[in-house]
Amino acid sequence: MAVAEERPRTGFGFAVDGQDGSARAGSFQTPHGTVQTPAFMPVGTLATVKSLDPDELRAMGVQMILANAYHLSQRPGDELVRELGGLHNFMQWDGPILTDSGGFQVWPRCAR
Repeated sequence: MAVAEERPRTGFGFAVDGQDGSARAGSFQTPHGTVQTPAFMPVGTLATVKSLDPDELRAMGVQMILANAYHLSQRPGDELVRELGGLHNFMQWDGPILTDSGGFQVWPRCAR
């Protein structure tokens, strides 16, 4: 088992908590909480995981939600999300959020 590494002062960090061959388990530290890896992250495409509210997600043990930045920029728009207190407030989720760029949706259009 590897020794946990010191967390950087940015609030982000990763430590290997256990290893078996090339498989490993770790702790990903974010300013909004720690995520034990490997982890399942449900997708909240438009800032919501369809049919589940944040309390239900927490009860299921969800540690982090994936949101699509491109979709959010299109609707409702980044200005509205900012006006409503940022993505955490908008989603009513106080835990870690991972956003992807949605680049795979943008670049194919540019290639046409």
